[in-house]
Amino acid sequence: MEIEWLGHSSFRLVESTGLSIVTDPYDGKKVGIPFPDVSSDVVTISHKHFDHDAIQNVKDAKLVIETPGPHELHGVRLNGFLSYHDQEKGKKRGRNIVYKIRMDGVELCHLGDIGEELSPMLAEFIGMVNVLLIPVGGIYTIDANQAKEYVDMLMPDVVIPMHYMQDGYKTSLNSLDEFTDLFDKDDVEYVDGNTMEFDRNDFSGDRTKVIVFNLKH
Repeated sequence: MEIEWLGHSSFRLVESTGLSIVTDPYDGKKVGIPFPDVSSDVVTISHKHFDHDAIQNVKDAKLVIETPGPHELHGVRLNGFLSYHDQEKGKKRGRNIVYKIRMDGVELCHLGDIGEELSPMLAEFIGMVNVLLIPVGGIYTIDANQAKEYVDMLMPDVVIPMHYMQDGYKTSLNSLDEFTDLFDKDDVEYVDGNTMEFDRNDFSGDRTKVIVFNLKH
């Protein structure tokens, strides 16, 4: 499968069959960085907010998923788990949907705007993860230290941080360094680009690697 970071919490996931999923498309004018010109078969929405639910920016979408529960399209399976955008069971910022997606045998989890500490129940629902897409910028989501706790509990093969401060943002988030500094330097890989391909045979299960994309607009 191919993973392309579109910015913020939005990714385009492409299976070898050609089927594609875009997660949490955002309003570029309001966020402060442009949203690229993309099309996709499926769009997943973690919650209703302009920087996560700009469905109109994704062309040719056949299916929009914005509810918990199991979903399937052409053999690609998705499961949405209810969670919260804050530490008070949604009283401050409402609900959030965590998506577990299986493509080409790779188990991927997109945490959306998760704002609560990882509960044993949610950890059990998520289960084994090869690739974890996790917010690390704090303020509106979990912060770097909380994100590290997620990584330590879920033990994914690959972690891709998202939802952290970028040049041009019209809001303030914490820096990426606060998260990457919590890992050994040898476990952090900076990619010259915003796309990588993964195969289920790529994962050994003996360590967690943090991969940082370079977003170029």
